[in-house]
Amino acid sequence: MTASGSTMPKPPRHWAADVLLLDGSTAHVRPIRPEDADLLVEFYGRVSDESKYYRFFSPMPNLSEKDVKRFTNVDYQNRIAFVVMLADHMIAVGRFDVIEPGEAEVAFLVEDRHHGRGIAQILLEHLAQAGRELGVERFVAEVLPDNRRMITTFKDAGYHVVGGFEDGVMSLEFPIDPTATAIGVMENREHRAESASIEKFFNARSIAVVGASRRQDTIGQALVRNLITGDYTGVVYAVNPTAEAVSGLPAYSSVTEIPGEVDVAIVAVPATAVQDVVLDCAAKGVHGLIVISSGFAETGEEGRRRQRRLVGLARSYGLRLIGPNCLGVINTDPEMSLNASLSGLMPPRGRAGFFCQSGALGSAILEKVYNRGLGLSTFVSAGNRADVSGNDLLQYWEEDESTEVVLLYLESIGNPRKFSRICRRVSRRKPIVAVRSGRTTQGVPMGHSVRTIAAPQQSVDAMFRQAGIMQVDSLEEMFDVAQLLAHQPLPAGRRVAVVGNSDALGLLAADAAASVGLVVSKSVALGADATAEDFEDALDQAIDDPDVDSVVAVYIPPLNVTGEEVANVLAAVGEQSDKPLVSTFLGAEGVPELLRVPDVAGSTAGRGSVPSYPAVEAAVRALAHVVEYAVWLRTPEGEVEEAAEVEALTAKKLINTALMNSPEGRDLEFDELRRLFAAYNIDLWEPRPVATAEEAVAAGEDFGWDVVLKATAEHLRNRPDLAHLWRNIHDEADMREGWASLCELITDPSGAGFVVQRSAPPGVPVSIAAVEDPLFGPVVSFGISGPLTELVGDKAYRIPPLTLHEARAMTREIKSSPMLFGYRGSEVVDVDRIEELILLVAQLKNDFPQVRSIDLSLVLAGKNTATVLSAEARVEPVADLRSDWFVRRLNAQVEDTIPD
Repeated sequence: MTASGSTMPKPPRHWAADVLLLDGSTAHVRPIRPEDADLLVEFYGRVSDESKYYRFFSPMPNLSEKDVKRFTNVDYQNRIAFVVMLADHMIAVGRFDVIEPGEAEVAFLVEDRHHGRGIAQILLEHLAQAGRELGVERFVAEVLPDNRRMITTFKDAGYHVVGGFEDGVMSLEFPIDPTATAIGVMENREHRAESASIEKFFNARSIAVVGASRRQDTIGQALVRNLITGDYTGVVYAVNPTAEAVSGLPAYSSVTEIPGEVDVAIVAVPATAVQDVVLDCAAKGVHGLIVISSGFAETGEEGRRRQRRLVGLARSYGLRLIGPNCLGVINTDPEMSLNASLSGLMPPRGRAGFFCQSGALGSAILEKVYNRGLGLSTFVSAGNRADVSGNDLLQYWEEDESTEVVLLYLESIGNPRKFSRICRRVSRRKPIVAVRSGRTTQGVPMGHSVRTIAAPQQSVDAMFRQAGIMQVDSLEEMFDVAQLLAHQPLPAGRRVAVVGNSDALGLLAADAAASVGLVVSKSVALGADATAEDFEDALDQAIDDPDVDSVVAVYIPPLNVTGEEVANVLAAVGEQSDKPLVSTFLGAEGVPELLRVPDVAGSTAGRGSVPSYPAVEAAVRALAHVVEYAVWLRTPEGEVEEAAEVEALTAKKLINTALMNSPEGRDLEFDELRRLFAAYNIDLWEPRPVATAEEAVAAGEDFGWDVVLKATAEHLRNRPDLAHLWRNIHDEADMREGWASLCELITDPSGAGFVVQRSAPPGVPVSIAAVEDPLFGPVVSFGISGPLTELVGDKAYRIPPLTLHEARAMTREIKSSPMLFGYRGSEVVDVDRIEELILLVAQLKNDFPQVRSIDLSLVLAGKNTATVLSAEARVEPVADLRSDWFVRRLNAQVEDTIPD
């Protein structure tokens, strides 16, 4: 309580966050508290005299009691301070003090032994975000000229720093708006940190198995056995307090008793004992944990609490965690040969990295990989995905030279915005193939600490397409696509040649190609008695044909024929061709031995090996997915379109005023709507509500006539017969006739919600809408207006921010798009203006999460016009930051905060 008896101010909950430092270890950032006084004194005592001098410009060996009180008691409005915690120690503090409206002075102090870990940059990000929320527009700082580390921190943040020099001190100033450069710098640091944290798992030089057992058929025994029999090149330590040796290895009573260094610990003890293991590992200096143990969030509420405590404890000591309830980690690199998993089956060396969430499915997945001869570079089963997620693996695989294809089996997506952002970047370098379970139900398995996505299924699919992800329906189809990507080049287009010795299968291939958007430009039927030479000639001609982009080879052997000669031809052509070649060969699946090309890198099947499919339809479907990816890859990436004359500050003031008057949120009034849209160059035409014929006449006179009278009640405006609308009103007589006619047609005129509005030029009615999903963030949709469109779900979805190319794709991918482009001789509408409106709505929605929904339900798209006739918007307070904001933070372990 303060002296006046009032409660001490509290900072927003989302200001506290677990963060990842540049070296891949974790820490915790939170606002400073009055009870941190002792921690601050201890921290200051560990800081060098030089760092103290740089901070205060004078020798200041100790903090006075007055200083401690001033530094730890802040109002979270004009005086803000954040601390970085590691275990129970404060290792850094950063603060800003508002010195005038919109301007604050910022300063940092980092413990010397933690310099170089990116801590000052983390503090600057979090302070800047807090400042933006409080209306601070720029930071200023006074820095000694030889304090190069601090000067570099400001400049390297991506802000535009200007400064002067006076009395031996540099004065720096920079705006804290999240510029594209600043966001790019932040994302690059995020990438480096998350990649480094995963690298520690895959390249661990020493592993401790905690819970190693001498008894057969136990998890602890299997983990030790798989490491040893997999020829792991590092050191394995067995931890078992009741045994002297396990599988020929000396056993230690705890991790702290191990004489050598330990990079990673695999934990296979009862769930109730895992926290004690974390403390031992932290004391030993272990870098990461793989928790195989079950009994956490997948078991119910008590398990969820146990899981949150586990993750919080691990992160507080700087440890990343895979699991719990996971299968483990595999790295097939011969220099590591790491099988830190429960799977006794080590997959062959290959080019694909595989991430899955289900521990139960992990073994089955590895068996399928092995049977197909696909091969993997690395494999991770994340189980409950309490900490390490697919996003972390994507960051690692982006730079991993041994991984050329990324495979994802997803049971939930904790942070769709971040996932989309990373995938858009990674897909430009490496193809991503994904299976998403619960696709229809949007369900989330037990154990996953994420909320379900409320956005419609089509919007999630659109996000995958935006990011260049090849989304498939099953694991079988994933492997079909993966084996093509791993061994064959990308196609240049959709034109396919079919070469085979079966007319029936050739027809099936042509039908399958037409059904998935491919064009059969060449079909060669060789006949059942075709020889290897016939195949070679036909394949060479198809590959040399400039009208062919890829080739499907069909070979069904005659009786008592092995097909080895044809296989040799396919393998030779596949190795030399710059166009993809797929086959239905002997009804085999995967990459048969006969079709493999030796790989110098050690994989079982090298580049140019020809994948085979048991059914020609499967071959064509796989090829179609790869074609779509190749088309996406060749599409210019484009820049995010932002209107130059947008008045974002005007919109912000209007939204804030509305929320001040209605803290719980509300629909905006028409005048507010018009001003909000006007700030984003959207002209909303006024609908004048009228309750009587006299009011309707008066409204017509005010508008200068040439108006329409229409009912706006929901049950009336969605009638396809347009019985709610009366056009061509040019005088009082027309208006009274229209009023009488509509009142006669409508059962309850008093509830019709009549309005009078100026007549718009004729056009096609379209709708543009945007909503804020609590997990997904903003989602924009486009479609032709009307109940029929809504009933069949003919809408296009995208995730802001949008490029012009993405807006153009939205107007063209709906099934009813011909209505915009001269259907049956009608005029082509002003599609450019419609796309401009889509971009403006997307920008408005992306700028303001407080705008819960926007609905331009009726936009008449004419030859040279796009008139916004009907619109709604709702504002609501933002409970939490969007899951992918302007600040780095790890996923939270509380259900009602932002997950990763």
